[in-house]
Amino acid sequence: MTRSEIREAAFKLIYSLEIQKVEDLEEAIELYIESNDITNKSEIEYIKDAVLGIEKNKDEIEKKIKEHLKSDWKIERISKMDLSILKLAIYEIKYKELPFKVVINEAVELAKKYGEDSSKNFVNGILASIVKE
Repeated sequence: MTRSEIREAAFKLIYSLEIQKVEDLEEAIELYIESNDITNKSEIEYIKDAVLGIEKNKDEIEKKIKEHLKSDWKIERISKMDLSILKLAIYEIKYKELPFKVVINEAVELAKKYGEDSSKNFVNGILASIVKE
C-alpha cells in the first residue's frame, strides 16, 4: 500500500468508529485490520498509532477544531466524514509532525472522494487556519 492508501484505510476505520461508538478500541482495530487483510507491519503500526493517538488526544484535537469554526458553528454540525478527516489530519500535523502541506493535500483528497461538494473547502479552511497558528 502507498502512504495515501494507508492513510485512507486509517480514515475509514476512524470514520466507522465515529459512527459506531465501540467498547474495546483495540479489538475494533484488530478486527478492521483482519477483515481488510492488512498484513504489512508498518501499515498496521500506522493505523494503530493514528487511531489510538487520536483517541488519546481527542479532547485537544476537538478543541482545535472548535477554535477554528465560524462563530455560529458547533462541532456537532460537522459531518462525521469531515470530522474524521480533520481528526486524522490534525493528529498527523500536531503529534506526528508530518509536513503540513502533504497532510492538508491528502485530507482534501479524502474530502473530495468521500465528502460532500463543500467538504474539500471546509477541510482545507479549517486545517489552513490551524497551521497558521
